[in-house]
Amino acid sequence: MLSADEWNVLATSFGVALRAVIWALPIATLAAYALSRQSFPGKSLLDGLVHLPLVLPPVLIGFLLLLLLGRRGIIGAWLEQNFGVHLAFTAEGASLATAVMTFPLMVRAIRLAFEATDPALFEEAAVLRAGPFDRFLSVAMPLAGPGFLAGAVTAFAAGLGEFGAVITFASNVPGETQTLPLAIYAALQLPGGEAQALRLAGFSFTLAVAGLIVAETLQAWSRRRLQQ
Repeated sequence: MLSADEWNVLATSFGVALRAVIWALPIATLAAYALSRQSFPGKSLLDGLVHLPLVLPPVLIGFLLLLLLGRRGIIGAWLEQNFGVHLAFTAEGASLATAVMTFPLMVRAIRLAFEATDPALFEEAAVLRAGPFDRFLSVAMPLAGPGFLAGAVTAFAAGLGEFGAVITFASNVPGETQTLPLAIYAALQLPGGEAQALRLAGFSFTLAVAGLIVAETLQAWSRRRLQQ
């Protein structure tokens, strides 16, 4: 059984991961659709930027977010001065850091779904005088739906385990930014905290496996659907 504080950690983790998916998914969908189309100027650069969080250390991502969006950052100072918005060391900041780190996972899953769509369908839609936006909404999105969901589920599961970028940009504030991996880290710093850390690690492992199973199920459904 989990204590009240541990349930609060779970609630914070779910809230952070869910907001991260909601914020990043529209942008990830557009980026995936662009990368799934034929070559265009700057495609390699866009592809590299999209996958940059996969190769940079998460702590560095968090540090860059601090430089840009911290209270003294280039964008952060402007946001606070004009709108009273500050992201560093808040739950919203934790969601933003998680969104950046999980963004490539969403793009990859959705891009694979777009690339699996028969190009002839787009050509037929163009012959029927459907514009690019119409083809995107009426052809690409419905056929890529399972991949869209798989990307969201994978990113959500990965977001539950994000550590480096979150602790750097949002810190480890109990009840505000302390997610599962941060709570595990905090427990390991306390004498006799191994039992609590192990219990939280078990929940984290279970949630991660469940997310991967759901994502793989959706991908398999997508493949069967396209083969029909």
